[in-house]
Amino acid sequence: MTVLRLLPAAVAVAAVFAAVPASAEMKTEWVEYSQGGMKLKAYMAYDDKITGKRPAVFVVHAREGMTPKTQQLTELWAKLGYVAFAADIFGYGSGILPKDVPEMTAQTQIFRKDPALTKARTQAGYDTLIKNPMVDVSKVGLVGYCFGGDVGIVFGSTGAPLSLNVSIHGSFGDYEQGWAKNAKGRYLILHGAEDQGFPLTKVNTVVDDLRGAKVPFQLEVYSGTGHGFSSPKGKDEERANAQSIATTSRTMKELFGI
Repeated sequence: MTVLRLLPAAVAVAAVFAAVPASAEMKTEWVEYSQGGMKLKAYMAYDDKITGKRPAVFVVHAREGMTPKTQQLTELWAKLGYVAFAADIFGYGSGILPKDVPEMTAQTQIFRKDPALTKARTQAGYDTLIKNPMVDVSKVGLVGYCFGGDVGIVFGSTGAPLSLNVSIHGSFGDYEQGWAKNAKGRYLILHGAEDQGFPLTKVNTVVDDLRGAKVPFQLEVYSGTGHGFSSPKGKDEERANAQSIATTSRTMKELFGI
């Protein structure tokens, strides 16, 4: 039964990556920029065989920061033909990379307590991305993991011209009243039903705000799944991870055509 339950999600992900051209040649590079005196360094990945402008995926990292996992997740979207750009929120370019959970918490609290800084730091990354000549600026989607899902809500509240705003096991907080009235594009919220730190009652406040502002959205809830399922720790989280990739990929294809 477990195998049968996992099969549809696994097949969906396999189908997504089967569409990747065999000639794809992955290129990666570090992109230096700055904000408020802080040196920043983003990680960018793209298929060097594609010519001309193309849609972009603006990745916002989890509380771990610019780790190898963040880089791998960025490459995942690049394999589908997008310019994938992981913004540096904490200050990896200045040597900031949390070593443990207390340091991760300390970093996320800096931004949770200062929405203006969150907006400015994220805007700096976004501005750097759209200056790249490969990017079709009318087709940019944000994908935020954990802390990055929270950042996606805050950045979306600025009216940033995103076509898509994806939260994968987002660590949602409390937001300014009326934030969703400025939101652009479609929202995709992919969440674990058993997420104890960020339960569905918290997710529902975000959904209610989107509904109230008549912002198009989709919510997927994964049974048996807790927080952080992009690093799955069991069969249910493996299923959730596979389905979240498949749903995001399908939505991007609907919006961007690739």
